[in-house]
Amino acid sequence: MNKFLTNKKISVVIPCFNEAENIYTMYERLVKVFEKITPNKEFIFVDNNSTDNSERIYEDLCSSDKDVSAIIMSRNFGTSDSSYTAGTEYASGDAIVWIDGDIQDPPELISQLTEKWLQGYNVVYGIRKKRNAGFFWRWAANAFYKILNRYSYVEMPLYAGDFCIIDRKVADIFNSFPERDRFVRGLRAWVGFKHTGIEYTRLERNAGKPFASLGIYFRIAKKGIISFSYSPLTLISNIALVAMFLSLFALFIYPILAIFYPAPRGYLTILILMLFIASTQFFVLAILGEYVARIFEEVKGRPKYIIGKILNNHRV
Repeated sequence: MNKFLTNKKISVVIPCFNEAENIYTMYERLVKVFEKITPNKEFIFVDNNSTDNSERIYEDLCSSDKDVSAIIMSRNFGTSDSSYTAGTEYASGDAIVWIDGDIQDPPELISQLTEKWLQGYNVVYGIRKKRNAGFFWRWAANAFYKILNRYSYVEMPLYAGDFCIIDRKVADIFNSFPERDRFVRGLRAWVGFKHTGIEYTRLERNAGKPFASLGIYFRIAKKGIISFSYSPLTLISNIALVAMFLSLFALFIYPILAIFYPAPRGYLTILILMLFIASTQFFVLAILGEYVARIFEEVKGRPKYIIGKILNNHRV
């Protein structure tokens, strides 16, 4: 055990939704990992209103281990971003680890994350060098990371997921953000400070079936891009510019064509042009609508999440 870490506390935030088959396994692997790191720890399971028997498992763990807490949300608040937010605001450690409850990110890598943190890095994230998934999911995930990295106004680490360790300084700043519709890995990058990554292979789920559909992943990707990129708005300007030049070209070329083809013909051409212009307008309105919807969500000022109960509450 690292003697330096006996005076440091590490919190582990674990978002879960219907992960009853993985909770015990996650807990046991975390206990083994922290036997080599520090006895000064806390494991915070943040449950996004599961419908299985997860709560009973949390009760058993909390009653047998004082280092375990469970935050039960009042309802399902969507993606794990709200769960990471709640867990980070509750955590009291000198450093906070984020790790998904499906155990696709190996808990054993926390030792390496901690070593980098002790070397002075404020943020140490896992880089998904390889993932055990089907071709389509690998392609879609890689495409998202590359697009976000290319068009974000903040330098986004390529292939870096939520799995990480953040220093208390970073956590305090993260907790101070007022925004509600969060993309936590983007906020983590926005904070800055000294950061680095560790490459690893992301595994398949330890047990159970995945709950995130293609639609959910698409919404997450859309939220990440809109939250940290002005490129969709720039695209609107580019479309308008191209349309203007095409119109000027048409104004110039049509009078010349009219000399040789005085009678207008080609209703299909007109129909195609009308459909193209209309679809472009709807596309532009859709992009504007996404930004307006997020502004609307923020100005309402509702809580980022609502906690139903906390098991083994250490903050009372």
